[in-house]
Amino acid sequence: METTLVVISIFGLLVSFTRYALYTTFEQPSQQLQDPYEEHGD
Repeated sequence: METTLVVISIFGLLVSFTRYALYTTFEQPSQQLQDPYEEHGD
């Protein structure tokens, strides 16, 4: 019982971290980033 709870907790943390990483990469926060190569194009 205790081992199952630990495994589920670790799996939940892993899924949460993965979702947060994907959100910050592709969603709203990434819209504020600027591409320095596009700003100073030759």
